[in-house]
Amino acid sequence: MKKILLLFGVFMLAGAFAQAQSAHKFLRKGDKDYKEGNYSEAEEKYRKAINEDESAQGNYNLGNTIYEQGRYKEAVKHYENAAQRADDPKVRANAFHNLGNTYFQQEEYEKSINAYKDALRLNPDDLETKKNLTYAFQRMRQQQQQQQQQQQDSENEEDQQDQQDQQQQNQEDQQDQQDQQDQQQSSESQDQQNQEQPSEPKPSEMKDLSKEEARKLLEIMEDEERKVQEKMRKAQSKPSKSKKDW
Repeated sequence: MKKILLLFGVFMLAGAFAQAQSAHKFLRKGDKDYKEGNYSEAEEKYRKAINEDESAQGNYNLGNTIYEQGRYKEAVKHYENAAQRADDPKVRANAFHNLGNTYFQQEEYEKSINAYKDALRLNPDDLETKKNLTYAFQRMRQQQQQQQQQQQDSENEEDQQDQQDQQQQNQEDQQDQQDQQDQQQSSESQDQQNQEQPSEPKPSEMKDLSKEEARKLLEIMEDEERKVQEKMRKAQSKPSKSKKDW
């Protein structure tokens, strides 16, 4: 049982050694392409190396190749992996330094500053990292000032808009008041005209007579006419009472 385990362990070591050799070969080919500026070919070699052995060097070199192609967000992941896996403080410092550069390119200056600080903790004498840290501080201050200025400009625009809205509202209120006054004056003037003018007479309400009522009315009129005629005849037939003259 012990011999089988021992042989199994030897086979495992041999497989790991073969993978490490293959990864190293891909790393060397990737380095050659990288130096010649063939970044896409170098990326392919470094990825194959990582598939054989997830090493700090493979992630670091792959991060550099992706950085050169402008894919900064993707490069961040490989620099972070390199910093976590590296045993050599200088390798870790370089990984943090390049991580800071990657954040700097994305204008994430606060993260860039933190990465440079991590690099300087591992390699305090690195002048290039110190310079980059200074640039990052300057850019962060400029960014903050621009943001403050933009915020101030936005607030000023809002204040101006509020003032314009208030002026517009005041004008509308004044117009409403003027319209109400004009309407009131027009109403008062109309009332005054109505009081000065005499009211027109209303037509009397005539009630239509029925046939029976009309017949009776005609009989009454005829009867009255006969009475008048009769009185006139009697007056003409009587002798006058004149006095004789001697």
